[in-house]
Amino acid sequence: MDKVNNRKILVCCGTGCLAHNSYQVYLEFKKKLEEDTNIDVRPIIKSTGCNGLCEKGPVVKILPDEISYFKVSVDDVDEIVEKTIKNYETVDRLLYFDVNSKKRIKSHKDASFYKGQLKIALRNIGEIDPLNIDDYIERDGYKALRKALNMSPEEIIREVELSGLRGRGGAGFPTGLKWKSCYQYKDYPKYVICNGDEGDPGAFMDRSIMEGDPNSIIEGMIICGYAIGAHKGFLYIRDEYDLAL
Repeated sequence: MDKVNNRKILVCCGTGCLAHNSYQVYLEFKKKLEEDTNIDVRPIIKSTGCNGLCEKGPVVKILPDEISYFKVSVDDVDEIVEKTIKNYETVDRLLYFDVNSKKRIKSHKDASFYKGQLKIALRNIGEIDPLNIDDYIERDGYKALRKALNMSPEEIIREVELSGLRGRGGAGFPTGLKWKSCYQYKDYPKYVICNGDEGDPGAFMDRSIMEGDPNSIIEGMIICGYAIGAHKGFLYIRDEYDLAL
């Protein structure tokens, strides 16, 4: 019987990588892992949201080895399984080439593009299957909601005010003030409307979250609804955001 551990193959299936046939790469990995009987430690294969380096897609990450492969094709799958999955070796030609150090880098986290980044809203994207709620819960998903439901609406709004949280749009409107004004408004019904549309051309912050970590949006909307007294929410998504839809 195969050994089971926390080894994972994460294939980026965000919009950019899908345009480079990443879903076919994902399916090829699934097929190879199902058919190959000589794998001692069989990894879990997952599709994820965007990793951020779309020009280098498809992106494949091997965990906990912390190996990142770029521009992976269907033809590369056998080699990755044979070398990396079975023998714990890297396929050097698929590693990220850092233009600053002029070296191949094993982990994407050490690349100059990623090194200085601290992801907050985007922390789960590229790490979880966006369609698997268990993946989200495993990374503390809905923990904030559980805490919020044990607080009063006033306490939640005060917490948001103290956090200094602002909208992601150009105006940067204080979120706590927005929630407070909605809470104080006594006419009903009230609604939570999440605007998933970007006004800036080529800006895909909202799109990335909707595609790669949709439960974080749902959790935020539920907390907001509870705080302001709304019982229904709407999420606006552009028609051309096929994957988010």
